[in-house]
Amino acid sequence: MSVHSPHPGPESPRLTEIARREFSPDGVYLDTATMGLPPRRTLAAVEAAMDRWRRGVDDARAYDDEVESARSSYATLVGLEPSHVSVGAQVSSYVGLVAASLPPGSEVLTATGDFTSVLFPFHAQAARGVTVREAPLERLAEDVTRSTTLVAVSAVQSADGRVADLDALVRACADTGTRILLDTTQAAGWLPIDASRFTYTTGSGYKWLLAPRGTAFFTVSPEHVEDLVPVAAGWYAGDDRWSSIYGSPLRLASDARRFDVSPAWHPWAGQAASLSLLLEVGAPALHAHAVGLSDRFLDAMSLPRHGSAIVAFEADEQVPELLSRAGIAASNRAGRLRLSFHLSTTEDDVDRAAEALRGHLRR
Repeated sequence: MSVHSPHPGPESPRLTEIARREFSPDGVYLDTATMGLPPRRTLAAVEAAMDRWRRGVDDARAYDDEVESARSSYATLVGLEPSHVSVGAQVSSYVGLVAASLPPGSEVLTATGDFTSVLFPFHAQAARGVTVREAPLERLAEDVTRSTTLVAVSAVQSADGRVADLDALVRACADTGTRILLDTTQAAGWLPIDASRFTYTTGSGYKWLLAPRGTAFFTVSPEHVEDLVPVAAGWYAGDDRWSSIYGSPLRLASDARRFDVSPAWHPWAGQAASLSLLLEVGAPALHAHAVGLSDRFLDAMSLPRHGSAIVAFEADEQVPELLSRAGIAASNRAGRLRLSFHLSTTEDDVDRAAEALRGHLRR
């Protein structure tokens, strides 16, 4: 998938209005790559759920509607049918599911320095003869061979925002019969993702999908559902979950729902609300907005663009004080300052950050 960075033109009045109506950070928030800000509608949904709980009038079955709304919205966002989407809580549990289902002696290719939730589950299978081979992100497609069982990689690198060349990777894996597990945690929500191109995808909801922590999604190609052993199967993975609470025999859903994990209810109320907002805006507009603001910041700093909503820099010793004084929320990853731009970010935020940090950063 080739994604071209748009030239930053005038800010969309509609997205500016959404940012002002739905978000209310104290200061300049440029840290969605760590934790997305909740829209007002998301806070309202979670607060309503908590209030029902407080009053003793909550209904566990009613949360199925929130979960199914989120599943359907996420499926739309990544170009799939809802039956291809599983819901859970953490990326590493889904990566572990794939890792545990690999045949003994499998070779897994990963990107050097990727997020450990994408790496550790495969290293943990070493006793079964699963080997892990690393390659630089930029060379990942070239390093796929006929011995490679699976490529596991983040679509966007958490540490610095580099975007994987997914087109090249899909072509290389098609030539060798290699499967792909794509982590969309730092991508879905700003980068258009067509999950149908990959055997598996997984991503957390608390960053770019703007949910409370505790939601995650997993997608699997229908032809590969039977290849995975649902090792965490519980009542929520049942074909009819409310009649799957007690007793044998095994009666799992026939599609990706067999990998569902019983949800932490309140975060899913928030996730459903946040995804409704993201779908209203649409993936192309989210991408243009985020990358346009990133480009605007890099242009102001006289630094090259790199087509991502996440940017990282070497920062001098004055930067922590400058960030604090200007009220800018950012993060440090792999020894570098990381900034990220999303729906909650405005041009004014970008300009304030550029004014505070100009002359103190380098790529």
